[in-house]
Amino acid sequence: MKTGLSLLLIAGTAAIAGGCDSVENDRIPASPVNIALSDAGSWNTYGVAGYGANRRFILSQGIREPLGFPYSQTSATGFGGVLLISGMDPFTATTDTPLAYDLACPVERKSDVRVEIEGDLYEAVCPQCGSHYDVTMGGGSPLSGPAATGSKKYGLKRYRCIPSGTGGFIITN
Repeated sequence: MKTGLSLLLIAGTAAIAGGCDSVENDRIPASPVNIALSDAGSWNTYGVAGYGANRRFILSQGIREPLGFPYSQTSATGFGGVLLISGMDPFTATTDTPLAYDLACPVERKSDVRVEIEGDLYEAVCPQCGSHYDVTMGGGSPLSGPAATGSKKYGLKRYRCIPSGTGGFIITN
């Protein structure tokens, strides 16, 4: 009797978990990402330090941002560009961690519709559809707007920030 009840509880739990809404982070087309901020000098100049500090990297459609950044022939900034922001890694709970996301809104799916950081809340906001994303603590998850409604939720595409060993980071996918 106990075994039957246990199996029923496990099956019920699995059915409930399977029915929960999930966040899709891969709506943005795969595009190469390679931003070398590998030494302390480049990280101190172009990196981020302190909660909410952020910077955009865009190398496409005739745009080179930030101005003066030494992009190389192997540099790539994803589909819509890269948002680099200092926050808390939602998977390790490490604070003052550099986090990177594609700037393209996953609802709009256009390389030139880019999220922007809004106010003191440090949320990324799409200027076209109005969706808000948690980029400092929520791993790019949707907070409101079309990205957060419906049975499918759309989060920002995440990229990796890998410590270089020489005082900086390499942003890649």
